[in-house]
Amino acid sequence: MNNLFSLLSDKKPEFDAPLHVGQLYLPERKAFDAAFNAVFDRHYFTNHGPLVESLDLEIAEYLGVNHAVCMTSGTIAIMVACKALDLKGTVIVPSFTFCATVQALLWSGLKPIFCDVDNESHNIDTDKIQALIREDTCAIVGVHLWGRPCDVNLLQSIADKNNLKLIFDACHAFGVTSDNIKVGNFGDLEIFSFHATKILNAAEGGCVTTNSPDIAARLKTIRNFHSSDVDADVSLRINGKMSEAQAAMAQLSLQNLEMNIANNKSQWNTYYNELSSIAGLKIIILDNSQAQNYQYFVCEIIEEDFGLSRDQLLELLVAENIQARKYFNPPAHALNAIDDFTIWTSLPITEKLCGRVLQLPLGSSGSIKNAKRVSNIIRLANENSNHIKQYFLAENTKDF
Repeated sequence: MNNLFSLLSDKKPEFDAPLHVGQLYLPERKAFDAAFNAVFDRHYFTNHGPLVESLDLEIAEYLGVNHAVCMTSGTIAIMVACKALDLKGTVIVPSFTFCATVQALLWSGLKPIFCDVDNESHNIDTDKIQALIREDTCAIVGVHLWGRPCDVNLLQSIADKNNLKLIFDACHAFGVTSDNIKVGNFGDLEIFSFHATKILNAAEGGCVTTNSPDIAARLKTIRNFHSSDVDADVSLRINGKMSEAQAAMAQLSLQNLEMNIANNKSQWNTYYNELSSIAGLKIIILDNSQAQNYQYFVCEIIEEDFGLSRDQLLELLVAENIQARKYFNPPAHALNAIDDFTIWTSLPITEKLCGRVLQLPLGSSGSIKNAKRVSNIIRLANENSNHIKQYFLAENTKDF
């Protein structure tokens, strides 16, 4: 058994090069060169050039939303969105999210109130929100985690009842639908990331979508540090403009989006077919009656049934050059840097999930063949968990 795994023997790793979780979909080099040569020929590199203007319209059309306002990053987009809504006070947000969601709120002068998440959806627990609302609460932030939309209608009802703004972090959910309506159309506004690891990739970038012309005007004003053709009455501005280079990458990515989603889907389905029967491995299921981007294959490793902890399995995978990731670890409420600026009480589901959730490689570097190879390692780990557990116990004993 020992020679099955690189961690336990001198066996060569399963993969010669690291297999990463990020999407990392690149355009064809010929198309990339043509797009960037055109940027140089125009000598127009920033300040809302023609590519940024056309990208705003293309994204709005694709999502079926009235306005899309592109910016330099998803984090900046959240900060600008908070200022556009003139938010002040406390904001209810899940702790089980990428740290940038919460850090952007802090940069905006807001105080997060952490809410636990639902055990099945991993999205904000709508049953917990009402008890967290204070006199100074101004907004709810829902995160469409793993591309699975929040309960948008119920969250809107809670926000309306309490006169709160409703924001969605949609960084995982570009191209996904809820009730056959594309994400980007819900709440007061929604935020997307176009980081290199996302299914729509501008190398770096993001945008805010909204159906409100007034909010759109404020977004376009705040993302400028100078006057422009749109000048809403705002108190603060920032340099949040997307560059022409980013817009060129995003347009190429948008052209390839459906092809890349189809590639993701084939890998996602392979993982599902290979892993769904393994005890203690709980797959986070997507609703195939709705459009999906299959950006993530996520599972929970339940140690008492699988035989190994999530962290032990991860160590085994990394030794095989399978760069799976544990999410989110630590959760936002456990980050020392923000501890003095946030509010939270008991978050049992969040803390449980942080010890269980594992994301497997999927995207441009993946394939059906690779998904089968990764699945085989996981299956072998499960079948040989008793022996592998002894290895970890022996390694821990060495520390004493």
